[in-house]
Amino acid sequence: MNEAAFAGELFDALSRRRNITGDSISQAEMLLFWDQISDTSFDGRLQTFFDMVDKDADGRITEEEIIEIITLSASTNKLSKITEQQAAEYALLIMEELDPGNLGYIDVHNLETLLLQAPSSQSVSIGTGAKDMSQMLSQSLRPTPEPNPLRRWHRRAQYFLEDNWRRVWVVLLWLCVCVGLFAWKFAQYRRRYVFQVMGYCVCVAKGGAETLKFNMALILLPVCRNTITWVRNHTGVGRVVPLDDNISFHMVVAAGITVGAGLHVVSHLTCDFPRLLRATDAAYAPLAQYFGVPRPRNYWWFVKGTEGWTGLAMLVLMAVAFTLAMPWFRRGELALPGPLKRLTGFNAFWYTHHCFVAVYALLLVHGHYLYLTHKWYKKSTWMYLAAPMVLYACERLTRALRSRVRAVKILKVGLHQAGKDKVMSLHFSKPQGFRYKSGQYIFVNCAAVSPFEWHPFSITSAPQDEYLSVHIKNKGDWTGKLQEVFSRVCRPPTEGNSGLLRDDSANANLSFPEVRIDGPYGAPAQDYKQYDVVLLVGQGIGATPMISIIKDIINNMKQLDVDLEAAPAPTRRRHRRPSAHDGPTSTG
Repeated sequence: MNEAAFAGELFDALSRRRNITGDSISQAEMLLFWDQISDTSFDGRLQTFFDMVDKDADGRITEEEIIEIITLSASTNKLSKITEQQAAEYALLIMEELDPGNLGYIDVHNLETLLLQAPSSQSVSIGTGAKDMSQMLSQSLRPTPEPNPLRRWHRRAQYFLEDNWRRVWVVLLWLCVCVGLFAWKFAQYRRRYVFQVMGYCVCVAKGGAETLKFNMALILLPVCRNTITWVRNHTGVGRVVPLDDNISFHMVVAAGITVGAGLHVVSHLTCDFPRLLRATDAAYAPLAQYFGVPRPRNYWWFVKGTEGWTGLAMLVLMAVAFTLAMPWFRRGELALPGPLKRLTGFNAFWYTHHCFVAVYALLLVHGHYLYLTHKWYKKSTWMYLAAPMVLYACERLTRALRSRVRAVKILKVGLHQAGKDKVMSLHFSKPQGFRYKSGQYIFVNCAAVSPFEWHPFSITSAPQDEYLSVHIKNKGDWTGKLQEVFSRVCRPPTEGNSGLLRDDSANANLSFPEVRIDGPYGAPAQDYKQYDVVLLVGQGIGATPMISIIKDIINNMKQLDVDLEAAPAPTRRRHRRPSAHDGPTSTG
């Protein structure tokens, strides 16, 4: 680092500490800067050093900033034997010791122990390695807990909000809407005559039903992937709304549906219906217009009616779908007997989830035949559901039409043995007009396995490639059957190919099963070009999005070299520092 650059870094650090913006300072601020720079005490110089490294001034040090600390320290002290690779190893050891909770950061003051007790330059120069550094860290470096519990809680809450503010405000808004709807309907029935007979039970039941209708409409929006992808690519909504958490929010809303349904059903069956059955004839008389004459005499009267059987049918279907959507059922992680084992897994989750078509039909019927509401404009179920159901239906229609219009031809199939797992690669012809970004994903359907199931897979080809590819790991019912179907038509492995089954030419084998694709859909990884440095972390099949990104970066670098070679030689050249508009760098 030259003197001008160092001075700039120092100025930025001192400015950040005092919340000074701009490129100029006043005389008073200059005196404050000088006081800190001229402070020769260890604590003063250490604080200045930390300020230079902690560039976001959040009081936290990440692994990348630790690497910079070690590199700068080694450069300042002329420790030429500490390479960048060794600095990265030391940073990893420090994070393991000082960040046992895997938070991704450590507090600034915890690094003071490292600088006070680090090996001397002599010990480093004679070959102190990572093993000795690890032993030193294990013995002397420990997280320094905050003694004040309130301050410790406040700091954790502050960090949580800084990292999750988009999620927090969306969930808070959702909770406020649910509470508001519940309170509105509760107060509405509190003022009606039925309250004198059924009490607060009917208020709770109707309040829960109102939140249920709202959430049954809202839960469809996070799975409208075409809409979300369009919003991500063409608007700035993603800056304030966590579009990448659509499935997580879908599950949060499902929990809200469970609460609303529970309040509605339990209040009806255990409270207000029994109160109605026990009411005197005089108290029942004003309610005869809703429940009829003669009055209900037992539970069967409520169950056999349209309101009753539709509600119970919805409850059963929703309970089954909700249960099989749990991770341990969906992934088949429970050790169940053979007959029960076949009732779990992704297939069970997928088919029971699509029973919600019947649930929505029952909900519309249930919302039309209400006990205490006869006027059509006061029956609000259809009002909640109309727009989301139309949008979701358009999404499914788009998939059906697009997958047929954009026909794909299988170019190559490979089945690879990776340890105990098998990974299949599929190369398709790229449909005309199919444009995507690295990091996005598509849905794949194979009628030979299931004509109804669509499964998402990351695209592993680069946008510049003339083909489209995905890699599929044998991880469940559908993927296992898919690999089994293709294994029958692939040529046997050639010697030395580690169990590879492949067919390079689709013309050589016309018996490939038909495969359809739908997409592309947006994903967090597609925004990698917005950053100067990209750190790619993936393990096993989880690295598939990285393949496309790395290919794209390499292709862009090659194209840049070609453009530079083709450009006329300039008469004057001026070097500049890389800006935020330059292409990203891949590290991983």
